[in-house]
Amino acid sequence: MIPGISARRQFADLSEQEVLALAISSEEDDARIYRSYAEQLRSDFPDSAAVFDDMATEENEHRRRLIELHQSRFGDVIPLIRREHVAGFYARRPVWLIQNLGLDRVRAEAEMMERDAQRFYELAATRTQDAATRTLLGDLAAAEAGHSQLAEDLTQTHLDEDSRDKEARTAHRQFILTWVQPGLAGLMDGSVSTLAPIFAVAFATQNTWTTFLVGLAASVGAGISMGFTEAASDDGQISGRGSPLKRGIAAGVMTTLGGLGHALPYLIPNFWTATIIAMIVVFVELWAIAWIQKKYMNTPFLRAAFQVVVGGALVFAAGVLIGSG
Repeated sequence: MIPGISARRQFADLSEQEVLALAISSEEDDARIYRSYAEQLRSDFPDSAAVFDDMATEENEHRRRLIELHQSRFGDVIPLIRREHVAGFYARRPVWLIQNLGLDRVRAEAEMMERDAQRFYELAATRTQDAATRTLLGDLAAAEAGHSQLAEDLTQTHLDEDSRDKEARTAHRQFILTWVQPGLAGLMDGSVSTLAPIFAVAFATQNTWTTFLVGLAASVGAGISMGFTEAASDDGQISGRGSPLKRGIAAGVMTTLGGLGHALPYLIPNFWTATIIAMIVVFVELWAIAWIQKKYMNTPFLRAAFQVVVGGALVFAAGVLIGSG
């Protein structure tokens, strides 16, 4: 292969036998992907796992029929050609990139798989002048369209209303444990813990740039610390809280944002303008925390607001007193 020149074949250059071989290998890959989805979901979402088990079985049946067609037209030796060998052919996202991303994401990925295949075959069929190839590609497009309907039919078969409600509750609980709880803890830590150092420096120096640098350092440092602490505290295997990496990212990012919210106003040169805006931002942050607690943690809003606002006010006052002294 000449450096810089792609080794991929153009779809237009494939023979009918190679197109059929490509369809066979694609069906094999998709069946494996569906099996992987089923295994990933089986423990928490057994009914949805059954849907993907049946979809994998259907893909294997299509593969068997394609192989029989190949044997009748071209013999037993199937050329080795896969998606990655053909320029412009639809790609499949590696399974490990969507692991633990939730039931809705897996279902959406499966739907996209079928739509991609259908669109590709339909487009390819319009670009060939060979009647036999055009017929073959049209049949493959129809088969992929049938897969989409099959997925809907299987979902209706396996997932009654009770099963859907149960899986929705499980998915919501997992979302809370993996993203909301660590993110909320990070937001509270970043918003409250950085109040004292930022406003202490602000009132001690009345230098907005110095205050911003201190706020930036405090926010980023707290975010890194919170993220690593959350990720290392629990691997999620026993508690069911999900991926430690995701929880660490949620906690770290929200901690940093919580601190940066009232540090960024100090990019404004005027001290009192920056300070007033920072105070307003603090007020918004604290009420946002109370709202999240009410929405996702079922904490009464007034109680959450009282706890957060009073705590934030005390930390704020401590920073102002220390800085003014």
